[in-house]
Amino acid sequence: MERTSRPPVKHESRSRRARTFSICALSAVAISLSIPLGIAQSSASSTNSTTNWTVYHGVAAGTGLSSALRAVDTAHRAWTSPSLAGELYGEPLVYDGRIFVATEDNVVYALSAITGRVIWARHVASAVPSSLLPCGDIAPTVGITGTPVIDPSRNEIFVVADELVGGGPRHTVVGLSTVSGKVELSVRADPPGADPAALLQRTGLNLDDGRVIFGMGGNDGDCASYRGRVGAVKETGSAPSFFTVDAAAGDSQGAIWMGGAAPEVDRAGNIWVAAGNGSVYSASQPYDDSDSALELSASLQLRQYFAPSSWPQDNSSDLDQSTAPALLSDGQVVLAGKSPFVYLLDGAHLGGIGHQVSTITGGCSANTDGGDAVVGSMIYLPCLNGPIAVRVGAGSLSVRWRADVGGGPPIVAAGLVWTIGQNGVLYGLNVANGQVRQQANIGSPANHFPTPSVGDDLLLVPSENQVIAFHGSAAP
Repeated sequence: MERTSRPPVKHESRSRRARTFSICALSAVAISLSIPLGIAQSSASSTNSTTNWTVYHGVAAGTGLSSALRAVDTAHRAWTSPSLAGELYGEPLVYDGRIFVATEDNVVYALSAITGRVIWARHVASAVPSSLLPCGDIAPTVGITGTPVIDPSRNEIFVVADELVGGGPRHTVVGLSTVSGKVELSVRADPPGADPAALLQRTGLNLDDGRVIFGMGGNDGDCASYRGRVGAVKETGSAPSFFTVDAAAGDSQGAIWMGGAAPEVDRAGNIWVAAGNGSVYSASQPYDDSDSALELSASLQLRQYFAPSSWPQDNSSDLDQSTAPALLSDGQVVLAGKSPFVYLLDGAHLGGIGHQVSTITGGCSANTDGGDAVVGSMIYLPCLNGPIAVRVGAGSLSVRWRADVGGGPPIVAAGLVWTIGQNGVLYGLNVANGQVRQQANIGSPANHFPTPSVGDDLLLVPSENQVIAFHGSAAP
């Protein structure tokens, strides 16, 4: 089962959210027409050190590592954005002096990196009322859930929107100009024959060989019938192509969701994802690509896979592989999920079922969901009750420390591990021992898996419907 958000909370009424939106001087007309609000040109030249963060966890391989900052001032906020229309599930992106976020009301925003005020806002489509879906835990609407991706060569930001069309849901890949918010691309992203209501586009987006890459799974509860997918749409427009998990007749599930992490692209242009639990519960049945790490070619052909020998039991117990595979520079790969096991894999030879190089037990005492951070031979894993640090040796794994705060997918910047807790606190942890070095209240996030980002001398954090920025001092 894929869990997309925190336990149920009281949501603002639609009328109250509408009033908040109005107070922020973002009229419905301005949103629908994408009228620039305020600064019309890039403000990059006004920042001391311009750095971009254009994809989930900063780079195509999802390492979550930034060397741009020497220190971060969490005692004072640089700015707080206006309240935005819809909840934030994705990571803030940074490009050309602007901060980009997308919401569950299907609104994409460009904010000033200097002040946080809205430069433009584009409402791409009507979001889907959660009451129309067979199950799930995103409410009151489902719109853009996955973190967008930006192609600097095209000045274009891409999202996947869950749209209300003809009284039902439909998924669409939308490309927008980063300068004005003008729609440049709109391609339906639902797999042929699939039930759009049973699918949730939860992963972040990535780019590979001129195509937008995304994953699909089910709603929380694994209701209705769906199959996990990795999809690709050309940036210039094309019918989507798909790799399908659980492709055999009668099989289902195997979500590609990874706690919101994006499919990772390695230096050879191959795509790495983790798949969740499938519908096959017996080793006497053919293996179905579920509960796995999968390496795909740029054309979405399966190159190799790994699954633990316990995959049938994992499937029956809802024990997804729910983190993005951690890709190390020496070719080793680390995989973790809802079970207490952490697996070390040989990236050149995943070996199929049960061929891990090494395994440790007791990795996390709670779910491990989302993107991790990779710094040399250290992996920082996103345990929901606090991240853990795992050192990778030559064919070996060892837990170096466990934190009991935070829990959101970590990044590493200014020499600290940054993680957001469900208590609404941002923590900066010592990379060597996990002790709290800095912290700041940011307000409750909208989901289990909020993750910070870095750019333009800022550490950026999503709360429920705002972006909060803290000043950083640039590294030499």
